[in-house]
Amino acid sequence: MRISEISGNLPDRRVPDRPPGPAVPRLVLGERLRRLREAQYISREEAGEAIKVSDVTIAQLERGRSAVRERDVTDLLSIYGLSDADEQATLRALAVQSNAPGWWHAYHDIVPDWFHTYLGLEQAADVIRSYEVQFVPGLLQTPEYARAVIELGHAGAPAAQLRRRTELRMLRQRILHGRRPPHLWAVIDEAALRRGVGGPETMRGQLEHLIAACELPHVTVHVMPFSAGGHAAAGGPVTLLRLPERELPDVIYLEQLIGASYPEQEDVEYYRHVIDRLVTDAAPARETRGILLGMLDAL
Repeated sequence: MRISEISGNLPDRRVPDRPPGPAVPRLVLGERLRRLREAQYISREEAGEAIKVSDVTIAQLERGRSAVRERDVTDLLSIYGLSDADEQATLRALAVQSNAPGWWHAYHDIVPDWFHTYLGLEQAADVIRSYEVQFVPGLLQTPEYARAVIELGHAGAPAAQLRRRTELRMLRQRILHGRRPPHLWAVIDEAALRRGVGGPETMRGQLEHLIAACELPHVTVHVMPFSAGGHAAAGGPVTLLRLPERELPDVIYLEQLIGASYPEQEDVEYYRHVIDRLVTDAAPARETRGILLGMLDAL
């Protein structure tokens, strides 16, 4: 099964190539506002009091985790003493962009609030590094496998909703087949590949799909074999996203059953080290094809 056979049947018109979204404008704006605030030795509490919001709201704004009103940005720039008219205009424009909906807004009925931020980051990222312990990464799933995984988490949901959730997952994969794809670097636990999600035929198609994905120059897949024993991220999945704007820090995404978290910047280096260890402990990427072919033979 070729990659094009899986991703090529979806209409292109809904998702432009590496579409713009609110994630990067929010991060750039938040980082600049943080630097301006700290340059004036103003605390988050003081900034929040000045525009009648909490210090938590200021923190979320500076981390790019939420939209912001243009009026609040204008007020903060005044408080921070920014007099450069051109930079003021740029930051206000970023505030407007940060409120623009991404293409996935069409699926707002099935996308929880905590997942909107991740979708924006995923669509903008230059590099996506991940470790998965239970399932194949969403960007590498076949429609049949994705449907089976989604049904596990949404048992009893109407068929139309399951179809839309599967469709959204497939549309996310467009970033791997456009003109400027990110480098996807995935470590998949052997348990995820041995677990018969959806039955033998679904798993056969999924393993064939992974073998084809490994041929893409911007996709690197490692298998974490049982023989590796315990390892640094045995507790759950981890994703690191690196954005094209070099002044922006990497973002770590930790997904749970009904939510997600984004560790503070001071913890990002720890998770980066964990991912580096995972790559070291996993089987080399050059062995992945042989490992997957062996699993196919065992089905």
